[in-house]
Amino acid sequence: MIDCSGIVGFKYVVRSVRVALLLGALSLLTSCMMGPDYLRPKIDVGVQFKETPGWKPAQPQLAEVPSGAWWLMYKDLTLNQLMQELNLANQNIAQAEARFRQAVALTQGSRASLLPTVSATGLATRAGGSATGPGGVVNSTSISTFNANALASWQIDIWGSVRRNIESTDATKLALAAEVTGARLTAQTAMGLSYLQVRVLDEQKRLLQATVTSYERALKLTQNRYNAGISGQADVAVARTQLESTRAQLIDLEQQRAIAENAVAVLLGRAPSTFSVAAQPLALVPPKVPVGLPSELLERRPDISAAERRAASANALIGVATAAWFPSLTLNANTGYRSNDLTQWFSAPAQFWSLGPQLAALIFDGGARQAQISQARAQFDLQTAVYRQTVLNALQEVENAMIQMRVFEQEEAVQRLAVEAARLSLRLARNQYDQGLIDYLSVAVLEATALNNERTYITLVGNRFAASLRLIAALGGGWSAEELRRVDDSGNPSANPSKTVPTNRAD
Repeated sequence: MIDCSGIVGFKYVVRSVRVALLLGALSLLTSCMMGPDYLRPKIDVGVQFKETPGWKPAQPQLAEVPSGAWWLMYKDLTLNQLMQELNLANQNIAQAEARFRQAVALTQGSRASLLPTVSATGLATRAGGSATGPGGVVNSTSISTFNANALASWQIDIWGSVRRNIESTDATKLALAAEVTGARLTAQTAMGLSYLQVRVLDEQKRLLQATVTSYERALKLTQNRYNAGISGQADVAVARTQLESTRAQLIDLEQQRAIAENAVAVLLGRAPSTFSVAAQPLALVPPKVPVGLPSELLERRPDISAAERRAASANALIGVATAAWFPSLTLNANTGYRSNDLTQWFSAPAQFWSLGPQLAALIFDGGARQAQISQARAQFDLQTAVYRQTVLNALQEVENAMIQMRVFEQEEAVQRLAVEAARLSLRLARNQYDQGLIDYLSVAVLEATALNNERTYITLVGNRFAASLRLIAALGGGWSAEELRRVDDSGNPSANPSKTVPTNRAD
């Protein structure tokens, strides 16, 4: 008896070595990547903001609130409630989140190209016919055929086309994740400005209502003086004119407030007819905003992160276009059973199989591939320019907001003195009018001056708050680019503004 165990073991070793060599060869083939590796475009942002000298140091309140919930610095309960509803109901945010989910699905689809595809089919047929034999006898025959087979195909990513495409879709996904936060920050900024406008108009309305009440008393007093022969009819006409003029301003203020209130309703995804904001005094607390360095802005702004990720996506597509120049290698395998007898369908004699590689290369395309490479490079240059322009725009917005903060604060202080001076002048003029030293026209002029100064002061207070809000938004609203890594790990942006999406990831 011959012992064949050694021969069988030797064949097993040889087969294992062949498999190992084949896998090693495939790993070497798939280690090649066409196209340039991505580097973040460079841009000079300067060492400090132009407005930094003279900027008053402040405790970093922006860092003390939950990430993204910058509105808490204003300490307004109504604003807090509106922002929470906004984050859940705003339709622009919903659109951005839907685009992000599309990008996640696209990324998942691109990863599937790294794996083989497997399909299976089963077929049962019966065919027959008839023929005339010797003696005119008609013979009928029929044949049954049973077929089951599985087909596997795997296009090996030799030149990195699939991996570059995955790299591109991953970068696009993160860009859209950053845009979700950008859309949220834009909506929150619009909400803050609209709500602030409502509160400023409420303050203006309170002032005008008090002024109308004062003018009504003045008109009654002037009418009494006229009836007593102390004042002329001209004084009565002047008093009535300023009263009705102020009433007209109050009516105009009503429509301005309604428009601002409607803007808040739409931001909340609600019909204006179903929403209202109760009037209350302007009691917002001026926040202290840390500015930091220009380079930190690159990590704070979601629009900058989105633009940078789109540049990375465009860079990866250069590799996809370049890989089209090289041949593709596909491994195909087919196996199954074919039999005319159902009882022996899955028996060894009925089995068939085939296995083999397929190499395909495009010899001539009239310059189409080179045109695609040129297009991909131009797209990368475009996205690079967009990224740099986005950074420059961000720097401009921060500088502008800092200028406004400084100027409006100074204007507010000066205007406060103007209001006090106007009130003093008016008080003196009224005393002179009561003593019969001047006519009511002189008093009316000073009353109009005092009213305009007070309205200007309220407007400046609102402008100062609006500038602080714009500065917070220009600085990214407390968002950090580090949060993009959370999206990359989880695949989902958070609807919670304290856990918002997005960051720049250097490839």
